[in-house]
Amino acid sequence: MKLIIKPRALLLLTKVGNFLAEQNVKSYLVGGFVRDVLLERDTADIDIAVASDALEIAPKVATTLGGKYVLLDEANRIGRVVVSKEEGRWELDFSTFEGSIEQDLARRDFTVDAMAVDLSRLGEGYTEVQLIDPFNGWNDLRQGVIRAVAETAFELDAARLLRAVRLAAELGFNIDSETEALIRRYSCLIANVAGERVREELLRLLAVSQARYSLSYLGELGLLTAMIPELAQTRGVKQPKEHFWNVFDHSIETVAAVDFVLSRGAWGYADEEVLAAVPWSAVLAQHFDREVSSGSTRRLLLKLAALLHDIAKPQAKAIEEGGRIRFLGHAKAGADIAVNILERLRFSAKEAKLVEIMVRHHLRPGQMSHDELPSRRAIYRYFRDTGEAGIDILFLSLADHLATRGPHLDLAHWREHTQLVEYILAQHFQEEGLVVPPKLVNGHDLINIFGMSPGPKIGELLEAVREAQASGEVTTKEEALSYIREHLLTRTV
Repeated sequence: MKLIIKPRALLLLTKVGNFLAEQNVKSYLVGGFVRDVLLERDTADIDIAVASDALEIAPKVATTLGGKYVLLDEANRIGRVVVSKEEGRWELDFSTFEGSIEQDLARRDFTVDAMAVDLSRLGEGYTEVQLIDPFNGWNDLRQGVIRAVAETAFELDAARLLRAVRLAAELGFNIDSETEALIRRYSCLIANVAGERVREELLRLLAVSQARYSLSYLGELGLLTAMIPELAQTRGVKQPKEHFWNVFDHSIETVAAVDFVLSRGAWGYADEEVLAAVPWSAVLAQHFDREVSSGSTRRLLLKLAALLHDIAKPQAKAIEEGGRIRFLGHAKAGADIAVNILERLRFSAKEAKLVEIMVRHHLRPGQMSHDELPSRRAIYRYFRDTGEAGIDILFLSLADHLATRGPHLDLAHWREHTQLVEYILAQHFQEEGLVVPPKLVNGHDLINIFGMSPGPKIGELLEAVREAQASGEVTTKEEALSYIREHLLTRTV
């Protein structure tokens, strides 16, 4: 078997192999690194199994390579070495195994990850190696199949339930029918997995192009509602006639529509003309690619908000006398539910806050204008309340529109919506002073000039002045003082 390993990675592995040989430690390349090398995929994640205590070996390797040691799992004796050089960054995870390497591979998740290479046989410039493959992983790799090594795979580690779907999505593989049956049987076990691990798998699933199919598949397997039980209530919930899908399916389709409007995926119910109407720029691309927390970007969190934006509709549903369906208050209630979900899955406070704002205000863009473009005051209030999430919400509103109408999309109404978004974005980018205009007056002015006492009234007046600035009514300090004087006389604030 020939492994095509890039020279820099091969040099690194040769150094590690030589060091471990000097320490008389038997070692093997295992798992995803072997799989990805065989698939000729770039990877910087290297898994090495050692017949010794990995927590003793890894720090020594870190010192030898000039890297950093990180304890990953004390109970299971797993340590990481992070090596950052000008030519690249690698993460080497060292795990401990007892007995033979074949016994270690038997405890792994899927056959495509249950292959190994003797690290001591891998010399610099020499990549012809014996592949240790007791479960025919190489054959499954060629066939594009994800197959569990053993029936107990998911009982031993329920995070593998999500990992199976994620690997299939990332690699473009299919899950073996027997493995799929095991996933259905043990799907409920995902509720017992640590939130941090679920978060990582969910984010990686959302990162895959066409995440809609992965989420739908999770739904079919019973994993999506086992992971997020709050979504179960949205299944089959009927919506007003404007909607093509029920709440659950609409939520999945909104994720697909986010992929579409962010120029990343295909929308099965639209064409190039529909996408061409969506405002886009390098600045927007950078905005959505910006990292929020480790492993998450604004793009991924927008997809997550799309999945959860209508989570409270079942509780908020009401049918009026004429038969009209309403979901009053579902955005506010949904924001609270979304925060609970993200906290349970151990998302950071920053991530949870961003999704909360998106869900809470996802209806705002449509409420800013009634047959005309929104005023500067309305745009000021919008970005005051939403901050940078205001950009994300605008695109969530576009995705929501597409996932509402589906194949019945009215192109004229769609163009009106995209033009509204384009106008608001233009105002936001062109007028930096729109959101936080320079202060013309402060609390001391109100106390010294108007004899006011400290309290909430001062804050209300200052905010009124900022709104007047945003709308162009007030531009100087004199005008601001006159504006305040008039308000105090008429007591309208």
